[in-house]
Amino acid sequence: MATSVDKPPALARRHVVLLGVVAAALAAAVAAWLLMRQATVPDGLLQVNGRIEGDRVTVASKLAGRVIELAAREGDTVKVGQVMARLDDRAVRARLDQALAAQQTLRAQIAAQDSALAVLHGETQVAIKAAQTRIAAAEADVRRAEAANAQDRRDHARATDLSAQGFIGPQALERAGLALKQSAEQYDAAQAVLGQARQAWHDAELGPLRVRSREAELAVTRARLSEATAAVAEAQSALDDLTLRAPVGGTVTGRFANLGEVVNAGTPLLELTDLGQLYLKGYLAETQIGRVRLGMPALIHVDAYPGEPFAATLRYVSARAEFTPKEVQTVDERVKLVYEVRLHVDRHPGGRLSPGQPADGMIRWREGAAWQTPQP
Repeated sequence: MATSVDKPPALARRHVVLLGVVAAALAAAVAAWLLMRQATVPDGLLQVNGRIEGDRVTVASKLAGRVIELAAREGDTVKVGQVMARLDDRAVRARLDQALAAQQTLRAQIAAQDSALAVLHGETQVAIKAAQTRIAAAEADVRRAEAANAQDRRDHARATDLSAQGFIGPQALERAGLALKQSAEQYDAAQAVLGQARQAWHDAELGPLRVRSREAELAVTRARLSEATAAVAEAQSALDDLTLRAPVGGTVTGRFANLGEVVNAGTPLLELTDLGQLYLKGYLAETQIGRVRLGMPALIHVDAYPGEPFAATLRYVSARAEFTPKEVQTVDERVKLVYEVRLHVDRHPGGRLSPGQPADGMIRWREGAAWQTPQP
């Protein structure tokens, strides 16, 4: 006996047959709709349905820090270089100030060392020339003193002989001896002056060594200045990185941080959609994909501007088929393998197109085919 739960076999068979009839009718209706739609699109054109999208750019900080300013909200339109967020920069700014102070100090040291080196170089050249002049004069004095002393020795020897023979008196001999003594002293004095001149020349010759030593000190200071300059550049770069600017002009489509939040390096804070690179993202069936090539002309239609299509170009065709994307609008495409295509707007739409906007596209795959508005 059949219960409320158990159905007779005949009734179950009738239910199965009924479901099959309904499914067949639905499939026939879908096929008929597809044929009607395909028939309304002229040969040489392909229709694509989808949404307007743009290249998305993530704005993230290179450094960790606390968010102290968020200057953009979702939906805001920003320009290239516009400030979008700031992180706490007090520690980095202090580091920059310290590096700048060190740089300034080293520049002052280099200026002083440069000046002292120039003076030392000039003094060294003057001292060498002066020492050479003194040596030449002292050598001349030595030669004269030596000649005078030699003459006085001969005069004294002759006076001694004459005195022994009684030709001159004791006073003449004494004068000859006194002259010899004086010339000997003058010769010794000239030799001493020559020695001093040679020592001065030796000291002056050490001047280039001192110049090279100062030059080495200056090179060390210059190297330290280069390090300080690099530290300034590094600190300035870090300071700049704490101010996040829009890399492209576009619309803020995502905000992932809040004021006061501490973020790690590389953490996304905001997301932008580039309004200068908008495109219609749609799908073509396997049977249609073989007709299209990159660079083919297209027109994009949106409900907001009926009768005003936007010129576009087919710039992307996926090499891989996919099943049933959620964003696909048509019934037939939800049961087939499809390929993603992108129709890039040729000219900046001037704010008339926005990401997420439903749109229809017509691709002209046969040259000379007449344009037609998309079919619903």
